[in-house]
Amino acid sequence: MRASLALHLALFRRQKAQIARAIEGQSVAFRAYEARYRRRTSEYRRVLTAAAVSQRVQAADVVYVGDYHTLPLAQETYLELVEGVREAGRRVVLALECVEGRHQAAVESYLAGRLAERSLLARLGHGTGQGAWSGLRTLLAYAKRHRLQVVGIDRRAQGERSLELRDAYAAERIARVVRAEDKPRVMVLVGQYHVAPCHLPAQVERALGEGHGPRGLVVYQNAEGVYWRLAREGKVGMSQAVELADGALCLLNASPVVCQQSFLDYLEAESGDSPLRERSAAERFREMASLIGRLAGVPVGRWLDEVEVVTAADEDALVRIQQRGRFTQGELLQLRRHILSRESCYIPRARTAYLASLSLNHTAEEAAHFVRHCAVGDAMEAPRRASDAFYARCLEEALGFFGSKLMNPRRTCPGPGEWALRFAGARGVERQIAAFVLAHKAAEVEVPDEAVKLLPLRKDRLFHGVSHALGYLLGDALYRGFDGDQVGRAELRALFRDPLEDPRATYFDWVRRFSR
Repeated sequence: MRASLALHLALFRRQKAQIARAIEGQSVAFRAYEARYRRRTSEYRRVLTAAAVSQRVQAADVVYVGDYHTLPLAQETYLELVEGVREAGRRVVLALECVEGRHQAAVESYLAGRLAERSLLARLGHGTGQGAWSGLRTLLAYAKRHRLQVVGIDRRAQGERSLELRDAYAAERIARVVRAEDKPRVMVLVGQYHVAPCHLPAQVERALGEGHGPRGLVVYQNAEGVYWRLAREGKVGMSQAVELADGALCLLNASPVVCQQSFLDYLEAESGDSPLRERSAAERFREMASLIGRLAGVPVGRWLDEVEVVTAADEDALVRIQQRGRFTQGELLQLRRHILSRESCYIPRARTAYLASLSLNHTAEEAAHFVRHCAVGDAMEAPRRASDAFYARCLEEALGFFGSKLMNPRRTCPGPGEWALRFAGARGVERQIAAFVLAHKAAEVEVPDEAVKLLPLRKDRLFHGVSHALGYLLGDALYRGFDGDQVGRAELRALFRDPLEDPRATYFDWVRRFSR
């Protein structure tokens, strides 16, 4: 197995475990439901062209499209399929899981122009349409623009039979549309597990009964089993779609890692944060670097064309980083661990930003680190004794957090109170990090020499975790000082250009200033 594929697969497995920890209480019924889906999508029969996919969709009466709710590309691909059949002259109905059937009247009022979008989203419980159903607004706006009927097919259900009950309800709603005299084409968008033929499609067949057998087509998106099989065969970049053994199709428009990350980004989204699109991440990085550079008085224009922006979606992320700088085997191993830990970083030696998350906050943070590199060059990676390296990293983290606050002033930083709660409730390394942060903050103003004695210099995870936390606290204070006219632009520019010959003194100077 290629090293790049092995890393990508390892990241997928680690993120899968992270998601499993975040979603507690998966029932026996859910695990069985998931297993049936995975058995159906473990292999593929042949690769298909885009034209062949279009022909199959055109020939179907009911098309069941699998959705990954937090991935906008999944909804965009669904609308591309709808667009492909809309001009065929046959009426098209959108059957959407993101709308509960009980809100049908509100949806119809919106489509008829009697209800504003904001009011509709409030009734649906989706606020401004961001979050787990970030593509909802796009779907509804498309339907309104093209005067398409929308049918809500979801319902609330709990307990062991919740999935079965939801499928049965959706099937009745879909069957009612299929029975219409003008025989519309029904384009269903529902969670990926639901579209397995033995789930929702089978329920629709039962709801219709004998003699009403519409031609159904299942269209998965980025099924993990299929994707990894193609990856091992070296066919991912050459395959837009495949046909499975049971005749279902699977479209390939994003790696399973990107799908997972869209969900993790949703779970971890901070106030005012928003996900970036994969294809615009590099562009947005450069835009933010230009803005931060202008404020910091650091000309970055000549370096913008040279900086590389790599995301977790890039299978060859580590290879691309390695090609742009000289690294020892130990440093490469550390970079690999960093990628697997799902943390973004800027690597000065390679002049590369690695974005583990397509978060606006994290992208802005790495853009600030890039600006800092443009200002001080090799001094950013100057060899230092351990205690100086600790305080240098605190200051680098502070400037990164400051830059992210410039782009998103609503971003929050865990304060001492939250760190106290973490100390009380966490275990292991997380509890140790909280203890060091609290102890250092308590000592750094009154007895800074004692604070220096509290540095965790021997264990990498503690070193990075504590310096990261202290840096964020200082960066938050720096932004508040700048926003409140207590820190002038000239001072800020000087800090961005400071080579940090004495990082310990610089750190404590700023801490004392903000403690007054």
